[in-house]
Amino acid sequence: MSASRRRRWPVLLLVAALALAPFVLPTHQITLANNIGIYALVTLGLVLLTGVGGMTSFGQAAFLGIGAYAAAYLAVTPDLPSVLGWLQQSPLGGLALGLVLTLAVAAILGALTLSLSGHYLPLGTIAWGLSIYYLFGTQEWLNKYSGLTDIPPLKLFGVDLGSTEALYYLIWAVLGLAIVAVLNLLDSRPGRAIRALSGGQMMARSMGVDVTGAKMAAFLIAAAFAGIAGWLYAYAQRFVNPTYLSHTRPILQLQPRLVQDGDDFLLEVRTTAATE
Repeated sequence: MSASRRRRWPVLLLVAALALAPFVLPTHQITLANNIGIYALVTLGLVLLTGVGGMTSFGQAAFLGIGAYAAAYLAVTPDLPSVLGWLQQSPLGGLALGLVLTLAVAAILGALTLSLSGHYLPLGTIAWGLSIYYLFGTQEWLNKYSGLTDIPPLKLFGVDLGSTEALYYLIWAVLGLAIVAVLNLLDSRPGRAIRALSGGQMMARSMGVDVTGAKMAAFLIAAAFAGIAGWLYAYAQRFVNPTYLSHTRPILQLQPRLVQDGDDFLLEVRTTAATE
């Protein structure tokens, strides 16, 4: 049996176990699995950013919050501004708006902070992470620290995904697609440029790598994963508030070990994700 075939069997067994889980596990454990899947998606972005690219960020919770608040705001606000009226109560519209806002904010913050190095980079991400936390908590139109509640169940293309079990399949399907996308990225030319960052920026530049572009690409992809996770979080919890944007949340998200070994990387999601 070839090495590639031996590797394929554990993956197929894992997919089969995930597919059968809602039939054998109680609802509260499926809810736990949903939370694990959502935070694993955030952590996958950190695998790319920190484990592969060598950049430490404590601001992923802020991007998760932007995605969650965008979805919740469109879902529960009866009188939207005219420019957003056509997106009212549209889950896909909330996802699109969340991604646009997340990537726009990430591009601005990345331009300001990715030029930093050493301990100044994580300190910079902590600063703007806290700023976004207090921004959400002080806005009257976002109901301040009480947040937005009564988010309707998720429906996509007429299919009701409001149940815990239906959300489970959606969350883990999105996570699976994200993992495949990252694996394909790392085998591409841009992915090799991101890998080169962990060996030092000067060495990467000497090999012809666009260091600024590679750092920004990794940062934007990680932010996009967090924004999608925020959209899923909003419909899984059916409410959002700034609590999960606090300064302790990014530390918990970084707690999973990020291990890079040659062409493979391992993501170990600890039970911390399950308690979120």
